Amino acid sequence: MADQLREIRQDAGLTGRKLAELAGWHGVSKVSKIEHAVRPITAADLRVWCQACGVSEDRERELLAELRDVAGMWVTYKQLNRGGLKRAQESVREEYERARLMRAYQTKVIPGLLQTAAYTTAALTQIRMEQGVDVDDVAAAVAERMDRQGCLRRRDARFLFLLEEDVLWYRPYADEVHAEQLRHLLDAMRRPSVSLGIIPRTIHRRGVAPDESFDITDEESVTVELVSGYLTITNPSEIAMYLRAWDRLHGLAVVGDPARRLIQQALEALPNE
Repeated sequence: MADQLREIRQDAGLTGRKLAELAGWHGVSKVSKIEHAVRPITAADLRVWCQACGVSEDRERELLAELRDVAGMWVTYKQLNRGGLKRAQESVREEYERARLMRAYQTKVIPGLLQTAAYTTAALTQIRMEQGVDVDDVAAAVAERMDRQGCLRRRDARFLFLLEEDVLWYRPYADEVHAEQLRHLLDAMRRPSVSLGIIPRTIHRRGVAPDESFDITDEESVTVELVSGYLTITNPSEIAMYLRAWDRLHGLAVVGDPARRLIQQALEALPNE
């Protein structure tokens, strides 16, 4: 956004000082801070900037839409979990209930919609500890996520999951929790709304390296979870890149009985299995 605004000013033949004068701002400092991304621009200031530079109404609307996208693009876990883990789980429920097609690619953990209560309990307990969440509402958050899994019963939606095989072998929690989780994956695969693909460790990847874990909702948004927070991407050109990445990765996956055999192998490798 900062780069675009600088280009707009330069294309209009205005100095930063002249733009500030036309906008009615005191001095050039505000213009400089916006153009160097030191401070974000508000919607009101963006309109003034566009008017001073003679930007068309269509271009102004595009910039305002992009500004709204940027404003909601990054959410830290500190912000998300401020009201507790249950509220954080509730905040995404509508997206799952509204979606017609969800794709989830994972390199590290079992996707939330396929988790058992025990796996979710262990995961959210760890998150609460790591992120220093004051509210102890893990049980309520687990209940919310388990209830949200009811969306898998919808007949008007499809849920496509794609896992790197290593996810089946990672044991972040107790062996009995992991064993139950793997058995649950075998059951979940039988649901009409669910498709589970697994990318084998030994497959020739034909130049397709693993990507960061991501979720795609209805080709309208992509979410990417990072260590400190998560990104929500709504720019169509960027979504298209993730769709192409999904197609490349899905082309490596096995489904049906071959996928079941990979899950069974990981299950049999556990103690007492």
